[in-house]
Amino acid sequence: MKIALGQLASGSDIAANLAAIERFAAAAAGDGAELVAFPEYATYEKKVVDASFPAVAEPLDGPVCRALAATAARHSIALVAGVVETSPEPGKAYNTLAAFGPDGGRLASYRKIHLFDAQGFDESRFIAPGPSLEPVVFETGGIKFGLLTCYDLRFPELARALADAGAQALLVPSSWVPGTHKTEQWMALNAARAIENSVYVAGICQAPPVSVGRSVLVDQMGFMEEDLGLEPGVRTVEVSLDTVARVREQFPMFRQRRL
Repeated sequence: MKIALGQLASGSDIAANLAAIERFAAAAAGDGAELVAFPEYATYEKKVVDASFPAVAEPLDGPVCRALAATAARHSIALVAGVVETSPEPGKAYNTLAAFGPDGGRLASYRKIHLFDAQGFDESRFIAPGPSLEPVVFETGGIKFGLLTCYDLRFPELARALADAGAQALLVPSSWVPGTHKTEQWMALNAARAIENSVYVAGICQAPPVSVGRSVLVDQMGFMEEDLGLEPGVRTVEVSLDTVARVREQFPMFRQRRL
């Protein structure tokens, strides 16, 4: 199966962000991809999360998600993107990943549970944590994909729960905040989650200056099969269930676990 990584430079112009998603989805479909994944906050992003995020938030059946669903259906491609979703908590929104099938139907949604209250940031001031801790896995193209978002990558328990729930590839839409050694940590953590769970990991990041870029696909052995560098762009890569099965037979960790 071919999947595509769509590295964006999203801003506060929702229409412009949706137009970029449309262009990249069209290019991915033209290259034979069956799924295209975009970063965290793909449809609305700023350098710092502020009160404008809950102000622009919409339900998952609102105009933004309808536009994403229409893009998926128009190009017959599954699509995953970060959106700002309304929450019942006044003054706060959910940081949500929405996944749509090639027919435009919603396959899954995941509300980020680990909020980035670190490095001088205070995401939880305007974003509510997802109320459910259940792993979110969906299937398309015969492969089971697990969803986690950005800071979730630092919590290996979630990646393991997704693998235990059947995920063969993890999608990690992110807007990884720049800083000292942050790019190195981004690369290392994507590789670690891939190796320790015998899964593909697709880390899809916002481009600089808001984030660090370097969207990657890592295989189960920790090999970086793709790296998009620093500029916005879309790249198609191959994922194989045969490869997942072969590595899991070489390293049968799931059978050997004692904890």
